Amino acid sequence: MPDDKRQQALDAHASWAGKIEVVSRAAITNPAELAVAYTPGVAEPCLKIAEDLQLSYDYTRRWNLVAVITDGSAVLGLGDIGPEAGMPVMEGKCALFKTFGGVDAFPLCIRSHDVDEIVRTVELLQGSFGGINLEDIAAPRCFEIEQRLKQVCDIPVFHDDQHGTAVVLTAALINACRLTGRELGGIRVIISGAGAAGTSIAHLMAKMGVSDIVVCDRAGAIYEGRRGMNSAKAELATWTNRRKRSGALADALVGADVFVGVSAPGIVTGEMVARMAADPIVFACANPVPEIMPEEARAAGAAVAATGRSDYPNQINNVLAFPGIFRGALDVRASDINEEMLIAAAHAIADAAGEGLAPDRIIPGPFEEGVAYRVAEAVAEAARASGVARLG
Repeated sequence: MPDDKRQQALDAHASWAGKIEVVSRAAITNPAELAVAYTPGVAEPCLKIAEDLQLSYDYTRRWNLVAVITDGSAVLGLGDIGPEAGMPVMEGKCALFKTFGGVDAFPLCIRSHDVDEIVRTVELLQGSFGGINLEDIAAPRCFEIEQRLKQVCDIPVFHDDQHGTAVVLTAALINACRLTGRELGGIRVIISGAGAAGTSIAHLMAKMGVSDIVVCDRAGAIYEGRRGMNSAKAELATWTNRRKRSGALADALVGADVFVGVSAPGIVTGEMVARMAADPIVFACANPVPEIMPEEARAAGAAVAATGRSDYPNQINNVLAFPGIFRGALDVRASDINEEMLIAAAHAIADAAGEGLAPDRIIPGPFEEGVAYRVAEAVAEAARASGVARLG
């Protein structure tokens, strides 16, 4: 970022002194109002909730409140900078929840990398919230934390770095395939990056019918039996790359239909794109510098190019997903955010792009009106159909 933009960001954050604040919904301007909002009147809803905990959704803001949880170990592209340093990002996430989905969110930054401590902390706090959004937690720890929280929490648990990215990227893939005359079941996808985002993208693509997926890390293609893999990569290898292709990323890309990058800047060249299948699809989403710049990908023959940057068309932006996903989950008081809901969200985002699909418009922009609420409606319906909705 240029020096003037850095200073602009610092000045803005200093003037805001925090991007969110607590605003009272209860008028407390006289003794009578005070007696209703606090003691003695507040005892009445307390007693009702004590009899039936579900009434906490009716008498408190819990019905619309999400906890944004981080340990500060994988903040944006900054790495392990700690929970306090991650707070500006978590506040920003809360502001996006409210702006785009009407969801109240509160940041909780935990001073621990211990999985047991993080899980226990969130488990103990869940009664105050309607949902849990995990954010910027390093892999592979993030996988275990999410899995265990889903087992002990009776409210939705969602890791946005995994599932939000996967939803928006697969939405873009749906429309890119429409433009290039492909079917999801017939494409070969190469994913660079085996962390939280790459793993979840592979999972969601597989659930949506993509059968030929190869995930690459720094050592090249991941395949069953490869030495030196952690447990998460070993599990990934059991259902991806069934032909056990080996070699570097450049080797894997030969003849591939789709490249998905959630890894490192500048690792893909125009020559590598030129050796892909005809009219390849290139989603280079490393931020702020992608694996290959869109203009270079298009010059090498890419039919569609997307990045994670806001200054290029086709931005893969999670804000298209998480506000609407939580809006839909909260509206039906879902106990989980499951794969059916994620798939519904991806299709809703793809459909929100409308009829005017073009190489530089495969997904809607984040400020296009109504996207979050289209996603919310689709997610709520999927929650009902899959049996996790607790309201009709």
